[in-house]
Amino acid sequence: MLKKRIIPCLDIKDGRTVKGINFEGLRDAGDPVVLAQKYVEEGADELVFLDISATQEKRKTLSDLVERIAQEINIPFTVGGGINSVEDAATIIKAGADKISVNSSAVKNPQLISDLAARFGSQCVVVAIDTKSINGTEKVFVSGGKTETEYETLAWVRKAEKLGAGEILLTSMNADGTKAGFALDITQQISQLVNIPVIASGGAGKMEDFKEVFEQTKASGALAASIFHFGEVPIPQLKQYLTQQNIPVRWK
Repeated sequence: MLKKRIIPCLDIKDGRTVKGINFEGLRDAGDPVVLAQKYVEEGADELVFLDISATQEKRKTLSDLVERIAQEINIPFTVGGGINSVEDAATIIKAGADKISVNSSAVKNPQLISDLAARFGSQCVVVAIDTKSINGTEKVFVSGGKTETEYETLAWVRKAEKLGAGEILLTSMNADGTKAGFALDITQQISQLVNIPVIASGGAGKMEDFKEVFEQTKASGALAASIFHFGEVPIPQLKQYLTQQNIPVRWK
């Protein structure tokens, strides 16, 4: 059985790690380089870096910060935010990223997914999706969760896979930062729908939430931020707990 991945996320604004609730009310969570080093030591399987204000501020990803973090870690490193072209992606990969995450730019220009896959391989292309339930229908949001799009989430996931996405990073805006648990229904629907890995994101609050998402969905990884940043759920203890629950995880 494939081992499940535990993935901390660094949401970056103005060069600092931040975290909010339902994409609002951001608070400082520390130096991203220091946090990245900590997560490698604790046994994180991968690290995700999202420059959350790059799209809204219409600027490029912070490649200098990406390079500083990449020099300090030896685990797979996904970077997103403000990547609007193959050239942008090449800059970030040159800075040390292993995978590129696209969200708003892919919705605006779906061909970008295919172009990235053709240049770097599908295994490098992560399509991040911010989904929110609107009157019972899951819809895709862009621009840091501020703008609703015409896409229903299931249709967009299917299209992204067809265009060459190698992985889906699914964030439930309804669950984000609430610590009430992952959005199991939509995560299961999507992880059953596609043949590529799905990372569940949004809502982790305790170790049992990871057990639930791995037992009740086909998600191959689970991502969290604040509970790791603020030491509420240490990664070594989480992996020990999941092992006791017969959920396969990687050990250093």
